[in-house]
Amino acid sequence: MRSKLVLLFTVIALSFLGRAYAQGFQLAVLKYSGGGDYYANPTALPNLARFANEQLNLSISEDIPYVDAGSLELFNYPFIHMTGHGNVFFSSAELENLRSYLMGGGFLHIDDNYGLDEFIRPEIQKLFPNDALVELPFDHPIFKQEFELTGLPKIHEHDGKRPQAFAIIKEGRMVLLYTYETDLGDGWEDESVHNDPPGKRQAALRMGANILQFVFLNGALE
Repeated sequence: MRSKLVLLFTVIALSFLGRAYAQGFQLAVLKYSGGGDYYANPTALPNLARFANEQLNLSISEDIPYVDAGSLELFNYPFIHMTGHGNVFFSSAELENLRSYLMGGGFLHIDDNYGLDEFIRPEIQKLFPNDALVELPFDHPIFKQEFELTGLPKIHEHDGKRPQAFAIIKEGRMVLLYTYETDLGDGWEDESVHNDPPGKRQAALRMGANILQFVFLNGALE
């Protein structure tokens, strides 16, 4: 059964990859309830898409829509990004929709924009009640794609803790990545937004490109 599921996920990933090279595709931002600012960092994903297109020879649209957690539109986007600073709440129907999306080949990247952590962890637990977040070691393949990195870059200080990457792995495939105490999204934003030095922005964009490459070219397989 496990081998069949891994094969299925591989076929889905290759299908997404074919779209990337043949006709292009879109990333999307997850819209959620609870009061948190899901719309934070509006220039982040367009900039990441442009960087990935240049560095990885992809064809990702720079038009980034917002999609509701409970909408069937979710299934139109192979990669969903989620961010914010505050409260998050998913209804039971939204959790079921997200779970179906992820188990059907989709990928969710959650980036803590500072203040999200205490709210998102319980929601992840509800999303996958039988699976714990696993911290990724610095030698994980996600850090060794086009760009050789030694772990997550530290873009903003926040609470001064070390940056960490956590994942949910289902049947040998990463379906959810949670990046904490790094603030990649701020590093992807226009330079004028946070006035981050070029080195910080470059590190964030390289990590973002690695994530996309790991998902689309490697199928997010462990």
